[in-house]
Amino acid sequence: MRILFLLLLRKVLRYGELRRLLNGITHKMLSKQLNDLQNDGLIIRKEYPQIPPKVEYSLSSKGLSLMPILTEMCKWGQPYINDNANI
Repeated sequence: MRILFLLLLRKVLRYGELRRLLNGITHKMLSKQLNDLQNDGLIIRKEYPQIPPKVEYSLSSKGLSLMPILTEMCKWGQPYINDNANI
């Protein structure tokens, strides 16, 4: 969900920008998540034929259509965010 929200806020992000914004995520995990989101049709990966390679990610129309649902889920969860802090 964090990747989707970052793309909603920033519109277009490169891989390195996403990795910096998602502090602590490994290369392997970020690559897998981006690949899964792309395969699910939620994000668009645009690759530019240059050296070094440049790849940009953005939300697809399907991804944009999911955002109101995710936003409502986040609103619902806010009051409960600290309930599991001691578990």
